[in-house]
Amino acid sequence: MKPAAFRLTASATSALPRWLLFALCIVFASFGLFGRDPWKNEDAAGFGVMWTMAGGTPHDWLLPNLVGKYITEDGPLGYWPGALSIRALSPWVDASNASRVATGVLFCVACAFVWYSAYLLGRRAEVQPFKYAFGGEPEPRDYGRTLADGAVLILLACFGLAERGHETTPQLMQFAGIAMLVYGLVRAIDKPVQGSLWWGLAIGVVMLSSGPVLGGSLLVGTLAMLLIAPETRSRWLLLAGLPVALAVSLSWPLAALRAYPDDAVWFLNQWANSSANAFSGPPSPVLRYAAKNLPLFTWPAWPLALWAWFSWKGLRRAPHIAIPLSVIVPLFILVIVQSHETNRLFMLVLPALATLAAFALPTLKRGAINAIDWFAVLSFTILGTFVWLVWLAGMIGFPAPMARNLARLVPGFVPQFNILSFMLAVAVTLGWFALVQWRVARHPKVLWRSVVLSSGGTTLMWVLLMTLWLPVVNYSRTYRDVAQQIATHLPDDYSCISPVRLGNAQIATFAYFGNMHFSFDEDCDVILRQDTQDYTDPSPMPDYIWKMVWEGRRAADRDERFRLYVRVDRPKPPPKPRPWRKRPR
Repeated sequence: MKPAAFRLTASATSALPRWLLFALCIVFASFGLFGRDPWKNEDAAGFGVMWTMAGGTPHDWLLPNLVGKYITEDGPLGYWPGALSIRALSPWVDASNASRVATGVLFCVACAFVWYSAYLLGRRAEVQPFKYAFGGEPEPRDYGRTLADGAVLILLACFGLAERGHETTPQLMQFAGIAMLVYGLVRAIDKPVQGSLWWGLAIGVVMLSSGPVLGGSLLVGTLAMLLIAPETRSRWLLLAGLPVALAVSLSWPLAALRAYPDDAVWFLNQWANSSANAFSGPPSPVLRYAAKNLPLFTWPAWPLALWAWFSWKGLRRAPHIAIPLSVIVPLFILVIVQSHETNRLFMLVLPALATLAAFALPTLKRGAINAIDWFAVLSFTILGTFVWLVWLAGMIGFPAPMARNLARLVPGFVPQFNILSFMLAVAVTLGWFALVQWRVARHPKVLWRSVVLSSGGTTLMWVLLMTLWLPVVNYSRTYRDVAQQIATHLPDDYSCISPVRLGNAQIATFAYFGNMHFSFDEDCDVILRQDTQDYTDPSPMPDYIWKMVWEGRRAADRDERFRLYVRVDRPKPPPKPRPWRKRPR
């Protein structure tokens, strides 16, 4: 293979202090997990499935459902950690916050896999910098560690990861599974059996937390890599890894079929169909959505990864390029052929993209590094100032235009001063200015200098949003108040509620905050509908009519409108026992 053409000294590979890297990961992962309600849409829907599992039977754990409504888009594995957290932390932590403990753990696990993947690749001989005649080049171990630090910093700097990385959705398990898959492929080069087992486990994890199409696409991408990149070939991937992948992938379907054969046959058929239908072809709005949002979601990883591809011209079949691409390419194809506009898959590209992007750091020119730094300094300082100004406008009414816009966007919101949130926001702001001062004044030569400001700026923005803006964001994205209003108008002796045009997020939060009993397969004596302004009453049925007893909406949402109807002029059926659900604290 063509030797590396860039030069580095040992000083360029000074490791990022462990405490600083750990602090960035923990701060980024923990803020936004606690002290809030489940948010519309997928965050609340995913929580609802976890909450149903935690309070349910083995049937609920094997066949995911939302208070009785089957959810067939993803396998159950992505919901199990959150449900286990709810069970383990009850009654000390409410279910909503407990479910997100698993989210934070999975996020940190994914970061660890990304670090070790880049570290092992960075120690390989073909990626080492030019060796000087009298020494002075970095040791492979130090060089790999520096690249690994850079990979994690790039991952944390990605714009779209902030919100998606803190939701209670199956995508967090898929995210960790794909990071594990990259690590397994890298590890299989020097430890074939161990790496193959990791790879097989990862394929199974992705399959059980998503669907056959995603897991199958990553399997095909891996097999294609083995044909293209000779150094990645190992018979143990087929002899050890593939049997593990099959065993893990089949474990849940076989268990479900054995325990509940009739329900499982229907569920697994719907699961496979949902996976196939999600990628049935790209209508033009989907392509426009991906072209518009994917570059922003994956910034700054994608330009660095693209530069790595161009700068390592003679080594594109080497493992540090081929392995990340074997994951990136299948995922990009799936993004293009999606049936609906969604960014669910965008986050899954990031572990491999960050690993590849780390290998752009040794080849970046000084001008590019300065451009990245100044872009980060200017953009995040301006955005941080804006967050502070909007918070100040909400608290004291100045600046007045911002206060008026805030009142218009979230009518009815009453700001309250929180000393802890304020102190945390001040601390992270001062930390940002200290980081900028260190970078500008000292001009460090280390490889990770070009991305430390980007990752620090993303962390700054996320912490400011989840401290200063958390009350207003929570107010605008929760259904708690509406659920409690509906609950006060429900008859004491109602048997069940039929939801009409309610989304999964609404069903989940209404059941959780309002302790409501929904039914999806029987005639109920209460109807809860989501309507627009133009609507008609429910059609009358034999022996009874409907009476609207409540109408309302979230104060922060002008489009949604909910109406509650109770059945009247009918003989009352005997009350049915409702499954016990713990009321939220």
